[in-house]
Amino acid sequence: MFEGKFSGGCQCGAVRFTATKLGRPSICHCRMCQKQFGSFFGAFITAYDGDLHFPRHEPNWFRSSNVAERGFCHRCGTPLAYRHTGGIELAIGTLDDPQLFEPQVQVNHHKRLPWIDTLFEKPTFTSTGMEHLHASVVSLQHPDHDTKIWPLSEEQ
Repeated sequence: MFEGKFSGGCQCGAVRFTATKLGRPSICHCRMCQKQFGSFFGAFITAYDGDLHFPRHEPNWFRSSNVAERGFCHRCGTPLAYRHTGGIELAIGTLDDPQLFEPQVQVNHHKRLPWIDTLFEKPTFTSTGMEHLHASVVSLQHPDHDTKIWPLSEEQ
């Protein structure tokens, strides 16, 4: 169990959440999680209903099965959570400090993509000559901290 003041939200800042207790971090290899994130797996951490608050807007929910709903931002589409009969799981990547929550278990491991176990053995790519392009990027995402006013400005 993680205890403290935790916050997070979507890319645009329309949906923000806070919690003081978070449970076990995990990754799930099921096809629904792959589709929700458009990725190889979903990374989640358990949140608790009485402790989880959405100070701006709550996520919109899509019923992905007879037992679960997938939460996402109505404005920017960021996948945020899934809710099931046992509780709610937040997407680790939407937390303001995701580096604090290393997954401790893999769920539905038997449904993983066939090459996932060797994924990080692949060579890395370092872009050279792209420094100017990277330096010119201006993020339009909400910052990784709570703000009193949203949106901060029309440019953001």
